[in-house]
Amino acid sequence: MHLSVLASCMSNMSDKMTSCQDFEVTVHTSPGLTCGTFSRLWISLIGSQGETPPTRLNDAHLLPGSVCPVQIQTSGPLGRLLLVRLRLQAPTGLPDLDWHCSRVEVRRSAESRGSGPEDPETRVFLCDKWLRTAEGDVELRTGKLSLLKDEMDEKLKQQRLKHLQHQQKIIRWRTFVDGAPQCVDVDSLSELGPNLIYSHNNPNPNVHYLKGLAGRAEAWTSFSELETVFIHSGHQNNVAGFVRSHWMDDWYFGYQCLNGCNPLMLRQIRLLPPQLSVTPDMLRPFLPEHSSLEQELQEGNIFLLDYEVLDGVPANVINGRQTYLSAPLCLLHLNRQQQLVPIAIQLQQTPGPLNPVFLPSDPGCDWLLAKIWVRSSDFQCHQLGSHYLRTHMLGELSCVATLRQLPEPHPLHQLLMPHVRTSLQINFQARVSLLANGGVFDKAVGCGLQALPVFLSRASQRIHYRSLCVPDDLSDRGVLGLPHSHYAHDALRLWDALHRFVVSWVDLYYSSDLEVQQDSELQLWITDINTHGFTHSSGFPQVFQTRAEVSQFVTMIIYSCSALHAAVNFSQLDFALWMPNCPPYMLRPPLQVKGSVTEDDIVSCLPDINATCRVLMALTLLSQPANNFIPLCHYNNAVFREDAHRRLVEEVQAELRTISEEISERNQQMELPYPYLNPDCIENSVAI
Repeated sequence: MHLSVLASCMSNMSDKMTSCQDFEVTVHTSPGLTCGTFSRLWISLIGSQGETPPTRLNDAHLLPGSVCPVQIQTSGPLGRLLLVRLRLQAPTGLPDLDWHCSRVEVRRSAESRGSGPEDPETRVFLCDKWLRTAEGDVELRTGKLSLLKDEMDEKLKQQRLKHLQHQQKIIRWRTFVDGAPQCVDVDSLSELGPNLIYSHNNPNPNVHYLKGLAGRAEAWTSFSELETVFIHSGHQNNVAGFVRSHWMDDWYFGYQCLNGCNPLMLRQIRLLPPQLSVTPDMLRPFLPEHSSLEQELQEGNIFLLDYEVLDGVPANVINGRQTYLSAPLCLLHLNRQQQLVPIAIQLQQTPGPLNPVFLPSDPGCDWLLAKIWVRSSDFQCHQLGSHYLRTHMLGELSCVATLRQLPEPHPLHQLLMPHVRTSLQINFQARVSLLANGGVFDKAVGCGLQALPVFLSRASQRIHYRSLCVPDDLSDRGVLGLPHSHYAHDALRLWDALHRFVVSWVDLYYSSDLEVQQDSELQLWITDINTHGFTHSSGFPQVFQTRAEVSQFVTMIIYSCSALHAAVNFSQLDFALWMPNCPPYMLRPPLQVKGSVTEDDIVSCLPDINATCRVLMALTLLSQPANNFIPLCHYNNAVFREDAHRRLVEEVQAELRTISEEISERNQQMELPYPYLNPDCIENSVAI
């Protein structure tokens, strides 16, 4: 009896000893100068069978770049290690600073090793983000990405769900403009939290000469006065100098439709629009001998610029004076010299005796002013449509939906966030500055604050998914085969490189189309985008059925937030610095009769001096790439250094280097280079 009791006690002690496990935990603080904190850290280990009580990192200091060890012993079975829970405790008498954690490494002690054969010797729980005391408990996972179906443990499934529920409480939707994509619901940048805020280390552009004229609310007196200012403010900009020399040339007007800051408006047509009041006889002098308008239409040589979206949009009042907008239609012809030239301009949508069609044979000042009206209309559509709506607003829409519907372990969350994260901050700043009372659009642009909601809702209703996908867009608009169409050529090469990268990424995680259809997180993501984005008639996928659909959609987001933004943003100062080429508004109504325009009349239509300088100073700032900008497909997150991911990143970066070298070589042979889609110049996201 005595021996059996002793044996039982020995067995219980043995069980207790084997159920207890020691762990060596190492906490890594990121090396940045501000990454440390005065706060104390509490750590818990969570396993498949239990979890440890919080252990304080004692008096270890969380200094930048520090490595802090701690021993944790379990009092019972932990099972397979799943999560690490961290909690910061605010200090007494010291600042409550955010802390940037790099990772936490957990290693079984030598005595415990071997008790869990399914656990590797050391497990790494990636963090790579800021933590705050106000957040309470934060749970870290290993760096392995996975779909919901691949989660083998119920605790990990619950952790994904809990994370999304938390995100949906703090990341909410808000309407900026009825009928346009919604934005993030915050009233200050601090509400975004440190992980969604970034620093844009901007070079200091020279706006000295422009700033010196910012107080002059009067009109320009002559083109000579404009020239004097341009010589000082634009003398170092070779593209702007070329624009100033050629802006009145018909061939250059057409060239800008292909390679200017707004290469998205030009469209090949086979039938004339009914609202354009032209006849074959009217256009015959501007077509090749022995040809006809019908023949040129059928051969694909006729193109159209249509600014119908501006029809009836209310124009701004600037410096106490009414400004004017128009909604022109401009017909262009690809001539036998392979030049795209304008051949007819109608300044308003509705035909009539007071809405004449201007032709190259009209008096020179009439024809020039008609072209200036088109360029001014293009300025409005470029700034609000091609630039703000199609890159900034689309990026924010994608970012908010990603934060709300795709948990951090989801492979598409990790792929997308480097391309959309910055859109929340830059868009918030735009809404409280550029697009607000007293901002540039209020004080210096024809589409002012009253016009903003009208234009953005209209433009949003006219967006179609195909127009956001480069191969479809170029094909639908018929511009890819045009000579000297550098934007189209470069855009297609970049799209193809990005698409191959995304397809390979998607194929890492989805082995079949059925897995796409069964990914509930993915389907909720596209539902959120559709619910808070464009109309159902936009052609956006309502659900994802195939891996190909997912790959195309993700490529569209990445391209729009990187390459397209580079093309329409970093080019804008070059083409607008000579203001008559891109007037931000017009001070006299559209022409209603021919034959009465003088050069002084043209100057009197142009924006006032202070408004011109306001716009140019803003464009100067917006056109400066940051000193710390991240190039396309370069990633700082540790997850991109994992073997399979690293291989894909190296492949796309190699392809982008080849594209960059070929664009640079081409540009060296050109009098007017097109550098905006050189991958070396493309920022990874919308950050300015």
